[in-house]
Amino acid sequence: MDCNKLASVQGKTRQLFGTDGIRGVAGEYPLNRATVYAIGRALGTRLKRRMENPSVVLGQDTRESSVWIAEALALGLRDTGCGYASAGLVTTPGVAYLTRTHGFAAGVVISASHNPWQDNGIKLFGSNGMKLADEIEHEIEQEIFSHLDQIAAAEPPTGNIAGILPGAANLRADYEQWLAASIDAAAVRPLRVLMDCANGAASVLAPELFARLGVKAVALHTSPNGRNINDGCGALHPEHVAQEIAARPGEFDLGVTFDGDADRALFSDAEGHVVNGDSVLLVAARQMKARGVLRNDTVVATTMSNMGLEKALGSSGIAMLRSDVGDKYVLEQMLKTGATLGGEQSGHILFMDGDSTTGDGLLTALRVMEVVASSGKSLHELTADFKVFPQRMKNVKVREKIPMQELPAVMEAIRTAERELDGNGRVIVRYSGTEKLARVMIEADDEALMHKHVDAVAAALEKAIGA
Repeated sequence: MDCNKLASVQGKTRQLFGTDGIRGVAGEYPLNRATVYAIGRALGTRLKRRMENPSVVLGQDTRESSVWIAEALALGLRDTGCGYASAGLVTTPGVAYLTRTHGFAAGVVISASHNPWQDNGIKLFGSNGMKLADEIEHEIEQEIFSHLDQIAAAEPPTGNIAGILPGAANLRADYEQWLAASIDAAAVRPLRVLMDCANGAASVLAPELFARLGVKAVALHTSPNGRNINDGCGALHPEHVAQEIAARPGEFDLGVTFDGDADRALFSDAEGHVVNGDSVLLVAARQMKARGVLRNDTVVATTMSNMGLEKALGSSGIAMLRSDVGDKYVLEQMLKTGATLGGEQSGHILFMDGDSTTGDGLLTALRVMEVVASSGKSLHELTADFKVFPQRMKNVKVREKIPMQELPAVMEAIRTAERELDGNGRVIVRYSGTEKLARVMIEADDEALMHKHVDAVAAALEKAIGA
């Protein structure tokens, strides 16, 4: 059993930060104008205490709220004397790359990733291009609350903030150049790719990158209007690209689907089968081991990764470690163990054999394409021996996130499931780090038991704390 508790630091629950930054409905706390301004002031104040003349790089996705959120945050930075530069519409990993390579003190991304357009979020990167540790996020929260107290009696200041959009084209170009140089362009050039850009941050960058490499790519969902990001497209719907490829036999070698901020990617093989992050880890691990760059012959996955991945990796002499859900926690485990490959079933893949510090959907797409091209095998052939254990996940909307151990009926349902599975499956019950949801996942070789106990645990949760 894995019952993830609320994110906390030394017994203190973080109130603003989840597993991937601060997220909520745009215009509502904590993404109302006053709080966003306070976040900018808090970050600027913290950086000014630690260094002279700090500057922060900002990037954003295509939501209509991303502009005013970026402007309010930049105003907070400016009012503390902290500098800023905008990269405009750019991916989350693009901001991570620019932060660490251009001497910025921090990086900020305005995005809610795969969430609908009404939501938004603020993600922070340290000067090393890595997401902040929980302890640092907790410290920043206290600073944010302090600034909120100071401006509580007045409207947050407004002012002219120049250059948020379109931002600095040279910054985006530098990131694109790094991506293009990360693989053998000649090898991937013959591939034919169908990609879904989710009307998000990859809408311009991905087509430009693939054209630069000479790849024959057809791009879908590249016309963002502020409200169509992830709308029936993107990484929550990888089956759409798979279905399109299946309906056009022989036209494409593979498909790739990005999420709203393009920090993850899911795939389709040429036969129209969805290929998720677990399969990508298997394909990448075997190739990296053959090249001698899979350190300690170890891969870091999460509690959500399928038991079949562990078995398939083991057949190739590769060990698998599990971390908590969230690419920042995968990275923490990788840094502790020295692993050079890690990721999530959802498509966050971290390659640490090069110069990457976070999940990058564009880089993942290029690396998978390079394996397909260099191996002479299709993506279907490369994943053919991955036998997936039946797995089902059910989301339950909750009104509050009470630790599972304090919910007797829920714990009894979990213990009953574990007892009946008798070691031939796993039960994972955890709260989402970004939404008011509890996620119930059961994996088992007996599908009937799997469905029975997912429903039973979900029903117990709904009765106890359902919204």
